[in-house]
Formats: sequence, C-alpha cells, structure tokens
Amino acid sequence: METNPVSKWSFLWILLIWGVQLAQCSVSYDNKALIINGQRRILLSGSIHYPRSTPQMWEGLVQKAKDGGLDAIDTYVFWNLHEPSSGNVLCFFTCILGFPVWLKYVPGISFRTDNEPFKTEMQRFTQKIVQMMKDEKLFKSQGGPIIMSQIENEYGPESEAFGGAGYAYMSWAAKMAVELGTGVPWVMCREDDAPDPVINTCNGFYCDYFSPNKPYKPTMWTEAWSGWFTEFGGPIHQRPVEDLAFAVARFIQKGGSFVNYYMYQGGTNFGRTAGGPFITTSYDYDAPLDEYGLIRQPKYGHLKELHSTIKLCERALVSADPTVTLLGSYSQAHVFSSKSGDCAAFLSNYHLDTTSRVTFRGVHYDLPPWSISILPDCKNVVFNTAKVGVQTSQMQMLPTNAELLSWETFSEDISSADEDSKITVVGLLEQLNVTRDTSDYLWYMTSVEISPSESFLHSGQHLTLTVQSAGDALHVFTDGQLSGSAFGTRKNRKFTFTANANLHAGTNRISLLSVTVGLPNNGPHFETWNTGVLGPVVLHGLDEGKRDLSWQKWTCKVGLKGEAMNLVSPSGISHVDWMKGSLFMQKQRPLTWYKAYFNTPDGDEPLALDMGSMGKGQVWINGESIGRYWTIYANGNCSQCSYSGTFRPTKCQLGCGQPTQRWYHVPRSWLKPTQNQLVVFEELSGDVSKISLMKRSVNSV
Repeated sequence: METNPVSKWSFLWILLIWGVQLAQCSVSYDNKALIINGQRRILLSGSIHYPRSTPQMWEGLVQKAKDGGLDAIDTYVFWNLHEPSSGNVLCFFTCILGFPVWLKYVPGISFRTDNEPFKTEMQRFTQKIVQMMKDEKLFKSQGGPIIMSQIENEYGPESEAFGGAGYAYMSWAAKMAVELGTGVPWVMCREDDAPDPVINTCNGFYCDYFSPNKPYKPTMWTEAWSGWFTEFGGPIHQRPVEDLAFAVARFIQKGGSFVNYYMYQGGTNFGRTAGGPFITTSYDYDAPLDEYGLIRQPKYGHLKELHSTIKLCERALVSADPTVTLLGSYSQAHVFSSKSGDCAAFLSNYHLDTTSRVTFRGVHYDLPPWSISILPDCKNVVFNTAKVGVQTSQMQMLPTNAELLSWETFSEDISSADEDSKITVVGLLEQLNVTRDTSDYLWYMTSVEISPSESFLHSGQHLTLTVQSAGDALHVFTDGQLSGSAFGTRKNRKFTFTANANLHAGTNRISLLSVTVGLPNNGPHFETWNTGVLGPVVLHGLDEGKRDLSWQKWTCKVGLKGEAMNLVSPSGISHVDWMKGSLFMQKQRPLTWYKAYFNTPDGDEPLALDMGSMGKGQVWINGESIGRYWTIYANGNCSQCSYSGTFRPTKCQLGCGQPTQRWYHVPRSWLKPTQNQLVVFEELSGDVSKISLMKRSVNSV
C-alpha cells in the first residue's frame, strides 16, 4: 500500500504530555506500556505540526486536543525549517518542510543510507536539536514535557531497498540517538529490525495485526491515519469516524497501549512547503480539528467519548494480557482482568453488514456490524464504535464584508532579464541543480532559425513542437505568446507537451517555463531524481523532417521578474510600475501579477480566499505566502461510502468534478486592521475580480 509521503522527510519527533511536574521524572517501558513515574499508562496522542499553523493558533489547538481526551501532542521537527542553510540553525518558527536543499549538494552524499557525508550532517543536526531541548530542560527526565522521541521515519521499506547498507544505517541511527542521553525512550516506526532499546512501532490505517520485535517492548501505534492527504487533481478523502474508532478499539483490545492520531489537526502547507509533488496547500487530512482549527463533528466528539471510555478501562488494560473468547463466527470477547478486581471487556463484531446478538457472562448484547462495544466493568456497554451520538457539523464558507479594492497589474516580460542572471549552456540543465529551490520557476530559452524556403510557410500547415519534461508543469511560449501548457501528476510527474508551433521565417524565440509543484521526498536515492525540462525538445514538420533542439544553446533563468523585484513585499513595491484601472481585467493574460488591498473583516471566524475563478499560481498577503493555488478539478470515485469494511483512500471520496481546492487559509494573525495587501501571481489566466475573502462557519445538523 502507498505510504504517507509527507512524513517521509522528517527525522525527529517529540511527544509532550500534560501535567508537567517541575521535578525529575522517569520514563521507561515494559511489555505492557510506557511507564511514567512508576506507573504504566495507556496514552492517547495527536499529531499537530507547528509549521502548519501559526503561533497564535497553537494554544487553542492544544486546548482542544486536551479537551478531546488526548494525553499528549506529537510533532515533527523539520530539518530545513531550522537549518535553511548549512550550519545556520534557527530557533524561530517559519513554515518549511523536509530535508534542506543544500544537503543534496554536499559532496559524495547519498540520502538515508550508510553514507558518511549524510550521517555526519544528520548527526550534527540531531545533536544540535537535542541539546537545545536539554538546555531548556524539556525532557521528562529533566522535569519537562517530552516523554519520547523518534529517530528516522518509516525506514523499513527503504532499508529493504538498500540491503546491507540500509541495515547498517538504521542501526547507526538508533545507536546515535540513544547515546544522546535524553533519558526518555526512542522509537522507530515501521522498522521491524529496530535494535534494543529502541522500540519499533506501527503506522497505518489499522495496527491490530502488529507486534513489537521483542516480547519486552510495548505495542505502540505512532501514526493512526485519521484520513489522507489531498493531491491537486484528486478528490477529498474522508475516513468515517465509526471505522477510525473501530480501528483504535481493535488495537487497544489486542493489547496496544499507545495511539497517536496522524493527523489530529493537519493545518496548511503555507508557502512552497507541501511535502511532496502535487500535494495541495490544504493539509486538512479529515482530522478531528480541521485545517482552520475548528472542531469537526462527529469525528472529534465520537473519539472523545472513545478516549474517556478507554481511560475507564486503563487499570485493567495495563495489568494483564487479554483473554480471548469466540462468541460466534464473526464475534469475539477480549477480557482484561486484574488481581485487584478490575475488569474490562471488548465485544467485537467483524461482519460487514449484519448485527450480531451475543451472550457474554449470561447477558445478551447486540453488536452492530463492524463495531466493538466497550464494557469498562465487564457488564455495561459504555461505548460502541458504530453508534455515533454526536451531531454532525456542517462547515460553510460565507461572504465577509471585506472588499478587494484598487486592483493593479504587473506583467512578466518574458524577454527581459539582466544578463548576469542568466546561464547559457549547450543542452538542458536539471531544474533543482539550477534553482536550488529558491523558486518554483525556471526558464529555458533558445532561438530557432527558419528558412524562408520551408514548405510549411507556403502550404498553410503548421510545425509541431514536442517537449518531454521530468515534471511538474510546463508553459510554452513562442515569441512571447503562450502556445500551451502541460502538467504531470503525483503518480507520474513526467509528461510530454505537444502543440502547433507558430513559427515564421527568420529567428524565432522559444521560451519554456518549467514549474515545480513540490519536491520528491521518498524512495531510495530520491535525491538523485531529476525534474525540469530534460528533453528531447523536437520540432516536427520541417523539410528536413524533425529537428532536435535539445543540444543547441539554451539560456536558463531562475525565477520570475516579479520575484526578483520582490513584488510581494508591502515595503518593496514603491518603484514598481503597476498598471492601475480596470482595463486589464478585460483580457486575461498568463504570467501576470495582481495587487489589491482590503480591510480585515469583523469577527473572529477563520478566513480564507476563494480562488475558484483563478487558474494556477501563488498568493501572498502582507508579504506572507498563503501557498500555491491551482483550480484543477478532482477526478475520483465519489459514488458511495460505507463505514464498514477495510478503509483505503479509494473509499469515501468527496468533491469529484469540483476544484480539488478552492479555499485557501488566511490566518487572522497575518492581518492588520486596514490596508492589507493581497498579491496574486497567475501563471495561466483568471478573473481576479471574483476573488473574495470568506469566513469559515460551523453549524450543526
């Protein structure tokens, strides 16, 4: 099954638990559970990634997680958030995800294998982060809130691909982490060979099948997937809460003692930080707290009831292994009993569509299909995973009183650029090697000489231009006019552009604008994967047949003129010759910058930009990047959804035939009372007069 691409890039996560005592504490483990201050604990946690929200949102998110019955928060530490350039480790929070790009260009490096340059850089950064935490006394052993750390992430499949070098690297990473002396356990998810004392853990939609690699380690689920990420051109994925609760109950009844929801609040991939090609700016994940931090019902409330019920069972759960009894063809009872008299029972029905009537300890119980009933006293049903008693919330995007005023425009001049900003070579260059990810955009420019005697000039026929690209998007211009565009997909980033080439006798200028939509982030040696226009680039229909342009002289230019002029900055635009007035809106043009102003609307509801009238590009408010937008329509199977049966992303899809993402989160903390500046860069064409600022409202149904 396809793995989660976003988490692949992260090395270290921390787990913070409530009720911190300002005294030295201990965290250890045995075969049953984590042991905190001498007590075994059943722990419920949720992933909230701090870069995917704003600091002003953090307190509210954490409080809602606590109110929802969670014991702890899980978060990743993103390497290139904290080290955007080599050796420059930053402590402030900005939104950047994954490996820093400079790492790719360390001499001799190979990612995530037994490679000395990579291990040197990884160890240096990990030591730096751990020391920063130690200095602030953040580990539980120092009286702080961190009870557990993870090194590497879902490395098992990579380890198999690398063979012996993968095993050596994994073993080295585990040893390196343990020797840092944090005083709390380390884990490795999806790594069956994790060496002692590192705990191997499970990630997935279900983990009831999982057992740790040693009998003295606890059974832990570090990523219980609450939904799934969204890709441009794909549908929205929704995981029914009945199934998610069922999966958690199955894991607990099997002896699991730790569950972390991935995600509990997904948030937003601000800027150009989406973790993987074609991943949307929204990272909502159908989580209990939505992208904007609002409570999603019934997922939040139903899980809250599950959590409180599990806590009622805690003393029995940590005291003994379950006794399993068959109650029928599809039904079982898992019973936990302690010497002190505690008793908890889980009654399960695995049938997909039939209620099961079972007898347990002389009492009849009706179990809905694909459900588990929890009896904290082995008598009374307190919770059933399929019986949802929480009202469903309806999320609405409503208009605000904010008007976008004083629209102005600035057009990219394809032919203009400072000579010293260009690179001229024979052949085609790999995109990331040139841009170093300073921009999504790279120009490839060349000239084509056409003889006046060419037959197509007199026959009315057209030449055909084909361009093969390694990803992700491409806009083709002939003598400054857009000839067409082509796009890859997340599953196949490579594509071929084919269109008529309107060339004339003499010199013709061909300009290819290659655009990335996120970077590769998983797979063996993914640092070697190529992107951009690598050719061949061929003209068809000439008297000579076809002409391969790939190995003639090409000029590359990184980024856009508007980026170089810093058009997005509120303080850096006074010298720019913006065009005022409404005439520009009558003719929608590609590669155009737009600017307007608005006042902050009343109220405290979360805000979003409705970008449904636009094509593809990026958007900024007061110099802060909201992210990439792309009004591409979702293709999927939205015909049916049932909570019963094994969940996969192909089930329960929403939004088919609609834009994959229409609304883009605007954090209120980025706004000032008046004169907020909106800047939009549109690659294709769009009607900016229809962009509007909306507020997100929650109603119950």
